[in-house]
Amino acid sequence: MSQSMLAFDFGLRHIGTAVGNRQSGLATALGHIDAQDNATRFAAIDALVNEWQPGQLVVGLPLALDGGEHSMTVRARRFGRQLQARFGLPVLFVDERLSSVEAERDLREAGRGGRKNKHLVHAESARIILQDYLDESSRR
Repeated sequence: MSQSMLAFDFGLRHIGTAVGNRQSGLATALGHIDAQDNATRFAAIDALVNEWQPGQLVVGLPLALDGGEHSMTVRARRFGRQLQARFGLPVLFVDERLSSVEAERDLREAGRGGRKNKHLVHAESARIILQDYLDESSRR
């Protein structure tokens, strides 16, 4: 199985993307997909899967602060099932609570915050989700 992984920070208008590697233990933000329709969205994801040849996919699971599920949780799970069916790759769900807050803070600290860099938050969130997973799995 390939050591590379793709991660997605699912949203209705934007999906942040990141790539990581189990061997290096590092995740890197790739960008975001601006697509509201499934055909455009999955065409962009097809291109990423073909380029990176991941062995696994990771989807951020949006949970309420108390750990409960809500409508976006259900949509993210559906997105993960679609990925698994389409690509035949294992899909892991990773708790993404506060990843966007952390991404905005990290970007601000790097001098890339504010409205003009808002588009970077989605990819940075995907990177944080994947990095959290890689860090946690290396502790096991």
